[in-house]
Amino acid sequence: MSRYGNQSVDSVRWAPRRLNPPNPLWGSNGVAFGPDGRLYVAQFLAGQISAVDPATGDVEVVVPMDGPVQSPDDLAFGADGSMYIADLVPGRVWRRSPAGEYTLVSGDVANPNGITCVGDRLFVNEMKPDGRLMELFPHGGDPRVLTEGLALGNAMQLGPDGHLYYPHMMSGPNPLLTGQVWRIPPDGGVPEVVADDVHQPVAVRFDRGGVLHVLSRGPEGIVTRIDLHGGGSRTLVTSGVVGLDNAAFDAENRMFVSSYASGGVTEMYPDGRIREIVPRGLDGPYGVTVDLGGRVYAADHYRVASPEPSREGGVTTLSLLHFSHGVVADGELLHLTSQFGQVQTYDPRDGTLRERAGGLRRPLGITVAPDGSLVVAESGAGRVVAVGEDDSVGVLVDGLDRPADVAFDGEGRCYVSDEGAGAVLRIEADAPPTVVVDGLDAPQGLAVLGEELFTVETGRRRLCAVSPVTGETRIDAEDLPVGAPPGVVPGAEPALFAHGMPGMARRFAGLAAGPEGTLLLSGNGEGTVLRLTPVERS
Repeated sequence: MSRYGNQSVDSVRWAPRRLNPPNPLWGSNGVAFGPDGRLYVAQFLAGQISAVDPATGDVEVVVPMDGPVQSPDDLAFGADGSMYIADLVPGRVWRRSPAGEYTLVSGDVANPNGITCVGDRLFVNEMKPDGRLMELFPHGGDPRVLTEGLALGNAMQLGPDGHLYYPHMMSGPNPLLTGQVWRIPPDGGVPEVVADDVHQPVAVRFDRGGVLHVLSRGPEGIVTRIDLHGGGSRTLVTSGVVGLDNAAFDAENRMFVSSYASGGVTEMYPDGRIREIVPRGLDGPYGVTVDLGGRVYAADHYRVASPEPSREGGVTTLSLLHFSHGVVADGELLHLTSQFGQVQTYDPRDGTLRERAGGLRRPLGITVAPDGSLVVAESGAGRVVAVGEDDSVGVLVDGLDRPADVAFDGEGRCYVSDEGAGAVLRIEADAPPTVVVDGLDAPQGLAVLGEELFTVETGRRRLCAVSPVTGETRIDAEDLPVGAPPGVVPGAEPALFAHGMPGMARRFAGLAAGPEGTLLLSGNGEGTVLRLTPVERS
């Protein structure tokens, strides 16, 4: 199953091989059973919602990515079968009628995330510091604020006692920020803490027996069961599902969980064993690299992962390094760019993380210069910067449109792909950049092999070989699984940040030179890393 389609890469020069299976879902966030018995899955990174048949695992896109909804993070169904959608980045809440018609319920909610229906009533909370929990009125009327001061609200539900239960995702030294579950009457009142010291709570759900399940967003896949009728006794179960996001119980009290970090839909048994309904995999991927030992790494927006064909699911999570986009291996270290505007150095051996630079605007591609500095395409600022070994930041060139990736050739010359200008440029010391080739359609990933440059032309979904001397181009592969699925034109890109929180990621198709003349490509249209091996030509 692929979220992209089954079209194969067309090339006579390269033999493509997937290093991991395709991922049918672009991550999986809010989940809820619909009136038809299918499980509906919000995919924040895709801007779409799919319906999953729990019996077969079949996936059907119901809310497409080229519709009015930009970044659905949670959903709920009303008594009349309407679907209500929390559209996080633009701050909107939608109603989708049973006939498929969309109505804007509210555009005044900051980072709407947790959403639930109580009969005909609709409640939503905000995933931000000092967030609000409020009731919305689909047929008109101003929102009614029940409470404020949420420390990143998220998935909530009405409990058997008639109260709304919701998590505080944020944690810290303040006693009010220690991983708590709260509740409040839906008609208003004083909120109260139900449980504290809960492991990284991201969602609260009640099973058919009234037992509270609190999901953890951490790497272990922990679920804390709290028996509110038995003195608050707790049971911790570890599922191994990295980055749990949400859960839903069916009529037979079976628990199905989602993962923002790896997608998929997984049935979770009471003892923590799991059964995949929809396989998990890579959400992106974005940047890709390979170390000297041949291990491949991918920056996958919410984590750093390695595609491993021999592993079940095909992917190993190294660390939940949120909003990672660019990555380059440097000996035993990995250097990363983050959508938070950071450049970081990560050591996979001990998990340590060092911040090298901050405050950048949408840094994407990253590489290591011959002098050891880190060179970064700062897409949002239209420039290329260098981060020195002392973590100082210097500008190599500015005035670009949307630089996407950077690479050095064997002579130490630096090249940058400019997605907005449709060009690949050479950066000259103390001189304006030189255009190597233009007329490309959204070039992103950039790599050097021998005497040639290679770039991923995402607008036309093809791999281009470029001579850095003459600028001549050759089309080496077509029908690459990058960008939006064929025939889909995504809507306007949401803002990078929504009320201080990172928004949807711009898809970035990374490219890297591998051993023995191979190339590694992030197939972000289907959730794979592809190895392209040169075909021997007679």
